[in-house]
Amino acid sequence: MLCVLSLVSCEKDPKQDKGDTAYIGGEVINPSNNYVVLLKANSVIDTMTLDANNRFLYKLETLSSGLYTFSHGGEIQMVLLEPNDSIMFRLNTKDFDESLVFTGKGAKKNNYLVNLFLKGEAEDKIILSFSQLPVEEFENKLDSLREIKLNDLREFITKQSTSELFNHLAESNINYDYYLSKEVYPFVNYANSERKNFESLSDNFYDYRNHINYNDSVLVGYFPYASFLKHHFENLALTEHFKHSNDSVFSKQSLDYNLIRLDLIDSLMTNDNVKNSLLISAAIEFVSNNKDVDNYDAILNSFLAKSTNARHKDYVSKIVSSLKDLKPGNPLPDVKVFDIFNNELNLRFVLGNKPCVIFFWSQTNMMHAQECHKKVNELKLKYPEITFIGINANNDNKDVWIKTLKKYNFETPKEYLFKNPSEAKQALAIYPINKVIIVGKKGLIENAHANMFSINFEEELLGVLNQ
Repeated sequence: MLCVLSLVSCEKDPKQDKGDTAYIGGEVINPSNNYVVLLKANSVIDTMTLDANNRFLYKLETLSSGLYTFSHGGEIQMVLLEPNDSIMFRLNTKDFDESLVFTGKGAKKNNYLVNLFLKGEAEDKIILSFSQLPVEEFENKLDSLREIKLNDLREFITKQSTSELFNHLAESNINYDYYLSKEVYPFVNYANSERKNFESLSDNFYDYRNHINYNDSVLVGYFPYASFLKHHFENLALTEHFKHSNDSVFSKQSLDYNLIRLDLIDSLMTNDNVKNSLLISAAIEFVSNNKDVDNYDAILNSFLAKSTNARHKDYVSKIVSSLKDLKPGNPLPDVKVFDIFNNELNLRFVLGNKPCVIFFWSQTNMMHAQECHKKVNELKLKYPEITFIGINANNDNKDVWIKTLKKYNFETPKEYLFKNPSEAKQALAIYPINKVIIVGKKGLIENAHANMFSINFEEELLGVLNQ
């Protein structure tokens, strides 16, 4: 989602209706920058500057009712705006989603949607445990959870006299979360292989698919809908892949599976916004995690033939080009970084003459930042022969970077900041953020697709040390 958000158009939304108005404002505690961006359907409406008290107020003169996205410091959330709404929000960037509270006219429906989102996140671990059960028990427990949510929604609708638009969004949230849990069941039930799990499903397990609207314009960009569609197409592609493959264990790196996935997205989606987002997500996911550069062109060509978004096409083409340059045995590209003393350095020359692990982090995901630094501290003790280099990948504000290092006690001698984050992220193909690059003692790339949380990571480190 964030990858696609960074590629959205900066044009004003041309589809707003005339006549209806609404206000949105807010206060951002511990702001990452001095502005909030408002979007609808991946088009930028406007950028609002925070005042001296970190607040803003904005009037939508010609409101088009629906879901809007507001973004600050790389974090995003959604707000439902309807005619005559006057909504204020308050949030703390240290706990973005959990601290978000709406007040004013239209607040109750938005607080309900946020709480529904947070409850869904909290239930993920519970549903994962359900997914280890036999299919009938899993369905019974999942059906019970869904019914509780639907009953709560009916009660809320009765008390608040909500609009049809809200009702559709809230019910879709509940249903698509439910559908998603069923889509991922064959992948997360670890009792058997994916093929055996598929074979164990009853004939009516996927009956809910008859109710899927692949091109619901109201739900464009809505997290539950987008997440469902991503996993749904993964599931459909695997079903087709198994029809002409003898694989018993699913591999996300299979070229055949990923080409089928792109074909299915292209054939079933007609809404360009949703279709293009799904296509770029699938293409980037494959090339970013697959070490076989010989397969990149097949995915790229399929993607280019299907996407109608020129910026997406340019982005993926450049990422593929960068990844080809990052193959084992090549030196790192020419990337400039700053150290904590504001010295500008070439990344190649900060490596030294020892094997290196380069990891990346961002203020927009401090949970990952803390987890990867904790892991690095453990690895440093076990592998003192290796240099560990941390790079803030999504920030060009040196003061905020330094404050973050001090606040979280991140060791500073081998911490760096990109001089030009967008160029550096493209050159190093940093997607996802948990990607790690392993470099040998001669300064040549060993693996540009490593993951320090992988069970095989330490084996890779030992292999580099034993060269």
